[in-house]
Amino acid sequence: MANPDHILIIDDEVQIRRLLEITLTANGYKILEAASGNEGLSMAVSWQPALIILDLGLPDADGVVILKKLRVSYQKPILILSVRNAEEDIVNALDAGANDYLTKPFRTGELLARIRVAIRQSQGISDDPILEFGPLSIDLTHHTARKNNELLKLTSTEFSMLALLVKNEGRVLTHQYILKEIWGPGYLEQTQYLRVFIAQLRKKIEDNPTRPRFLNTESGIGYRFGK
Repeated sequence: MANPDHILIIDDEVQIRRLLEITLTANGYKILEAASGNEGLSMAVSWQPALIILDLGLPDADGVVILKKLRVSYQKPILILSVRNAEEDIVNALDAGANDYLTKPFRTGELLARIRVAIRQSQGISDDPILEFGPLSIDLTHHTARKNNELLKLTSTEFSMLALLVKNEGRVLTHQYILKEIWGPGYLEQTQYLRVFIAQLRKKIEDNPTRPRFLNTESGIGYRFGK
């Protein structure tokens, strides 16, 4: 049975669990806690929470291993909260199925914003055929995009890339994930190719392409639509 207001915290640090419990409870969420990966796996299956906050440094298994096991039976958002800040760790977690990644220490306001975006996305809001983001309007059914009600002249590739990013609003998509989804597995190393298309897309949808509002770069990792 799904529990739409429950968040499961899988972290062996008591202090972190207490901090998260206080913060999330104050914002209307109900908290479940697990101090190990295997305990978290069991609770995820039993409770089906709206979101899981997962640490990577667990006492019984590496967090990425637990993440992959969770994805067998749990399809709702998983947010990584870890002291690991190496690019390789972040990319590995995102490629293994994490929706987002925050490093410790973290800002509670940012954490709450990421949680709201992830839950909203999982509830199917991003599946609406017309998505609105301020001056931008993306019609997924008719494959068109408008800015300030003016039709944007996008190539089919540019629209596919924009649609992929907006449907994952707030989530970091790695270079390899975007390349595979848009061009196929033969292009996984063509990150420069991707940068060219992102630059072209920014020129069409951003007011100031050098200070993007929508297409944000996660240095060395990938791109995120929105915050």
